[in-house]
This record gives sequence, structure tokens and C-alpha cells, in this order.
Amino acid sequence: MSKKEKKTDIASEQVEEQLINEAEKVEQLQEEIKLEKDKFLRLFAEFENYKRRTSKERIELFKTASQDVMVALLPILDDFDRAYTEISKSEEKELLKGVELINNKLKNTLKLKGLEEIELVQGDAFNADNHEAITQIPAPTEDLKGKIIDVVEKGYKLGDKTIRFPKVVIGQ
Repeated sequence: MSKKEKKTDIASEQVEEQLINEAEKVEQLQEEIKLEKDKFLRLFAEFENYKRRTSKERIELFKTASQDVMVALLPILDDFDRAYTEISKSEEKELLKGVELINNKLKNTLKLKGLEEIELVQGDAFNADNHEAITQIPAPTEDLKGKIIDVVEKGYKLGDKTIRFPKVVIGQ
């Protein structure tokens, strides 16, 4: 082999090595880009989840922001119901109308703000998840066993959340 051929062989080997090194660098850079893209996508997804979660929490907060005020008003509603019951027994119909108007206005205002009464009647099935049993008494009839006999205190919901469970007496 001549000197010239040896030089070209060496030069071509060097060019080949350079090409291999550059190909390895390109491959390494592509791998780094892939990792950075993966990090970016994960971070973006995490941020989207954060936005969704905080938005949901904010909506929930607005729905139940008045919960403390509503809970504080529940004993007043109970007193209004008791007063109405007692006044309805008296002969004074004008007083009854006045109390009834105030009671209706208060209940309608609270209803507009999301408060709703949990409706229960005698004979409804007792559910420990939705009712609070105060006591058990012997059932007056067989069909009232395990069912609600009396509602001692009304329950209320604010939106979808129960803020006071109804207190009931059940038959045994």
C-alpha cells in the first residue's frame, strides 16, 4: 500500500469516527429532548390537574360559604316552628298571620340561598347514613318496625351537603 492510500485510509477512518461520534451526540441530544419533553408534558398535566382542583375547591367554597350562618340560623327556624305551632292554638288569627308571613319570608330567603329542609314523614324507612336516631320505642304497629315514628328535629341541606341530620324516633 502506498503512502497516499495509507493517508486516505487514515483520513477516512477519522471521518468515520467523527461521523460515529456526531451520530452518538445526535442520539444523546435526541434522548435529552425526549426526557425534557416528557418532563414538560408531566408538568403541564400536573398544572392542569391543579387548575381543575382549585377551580372545583373554589366552586365548593362558594356553595358552602354561607354554611356557618345557615347553621347558626337553624335553631331560630326551630323556634319559629314551635312559636307558630303554639300561636296557631290561640284565638288571635291576626297574630298568626303576621308570624306566618315572617316565617314564610325567612324560609323563602334561606331557600333562595340554597338551604332546603329534608322532608320526612312517619313511616319512612330509617337510614343511619341520612338520619340520626334519638331513641327507639315499641312500634305502634308491625309495619312501623325499623321505620321513623316521629321527627324530633328537622334536618337541612345546603346545596348537596347535609348540614344537620334529622333527629328521629324509630320503632323497634
